[in-house]
Amino acid sequence: MNSLPTESIHVVVVDDDPKLRDFAADYLRQHGFRVSTADGAGALRQILSRQNIDIIVLDVMMPGEDGLSIARSLVGLPDVGIIIASALGSEMDRIVGLEVGADDYLAKPVSPRELVARIRAVMRRRQLTQRAASEGSTYVFEGWRCDLVRSVLHDPEGVVVSLSQGEFTLLRVFLEHPNRTLSRDQLLEFYRGDGSEAFDRAIDTQVSRLRRKLSTHGEAEFIRTVRHEGYQFLAKVVRR
Repeated sequence: MNSLPTESIHVVVVDDDPKLRDFAADYLRQHGFRVSTADGAGALRQILSRQNIDIIVLDVMMPGEDGLSIARSLVGLPDVGIIIASALGSEMDRIVGLEVGADDYLAKPVSPRELVARIRAVMRRRQLTQRAASEGSTYVFEGWRCDLVRSVLHDPEGVVVSLSQGEFTLLRVFLEHPNRTLSRDQLLEFYRGDGSEAFDRAIDTQVSRLRRKLSTHGEAEFIRTVRHEGYQFLAKVVRR
């Protein structure tokens, strides 16, 4: 599968610190990305209203609306990847960032080379979804329907279940490997792509969020924890 040319990837760097914002933007431009910048939520939403965006690199601690609130408000835009870059770098901060819908989390100071790698990893995941979508793929399990063309999950009653891009990608991994025990390392490889940093607790958090959203009708849990081994998706899956 060919990589998406960087010049076709539009990144928005959102940070209230002009030096950090411009440094990141300049570095990304040097590596061929199309880059816009914003100093906060208002400027970001103006850009979103006018242009197609692929990736948002988002600071957390900003005056007015903070980055977590912004990320939460963007969950309904499944075509936009979110990478949080924040001085709040504890494990719990990273987990909270993923909880609100970010696809990745980097602690400041951010290595520019790592930022480029993370952006490419998020885009690779999007390419996998788009590749499956081009085949007109739909996964059906226990009355649920996962539409890869529209990146939409419907419950057995036909109601759309809201998933972040990260949750949808994780669900796709499980649906592609039903009834197979996947270790955290395997999930990370499928989920993030080769060469990315492994956040075991982050995977646990994403699995927990997805499991909760799949348990809205009182059925037995679809995702089973296999002690010392990983996770297993238990439903019979049919691809159409």
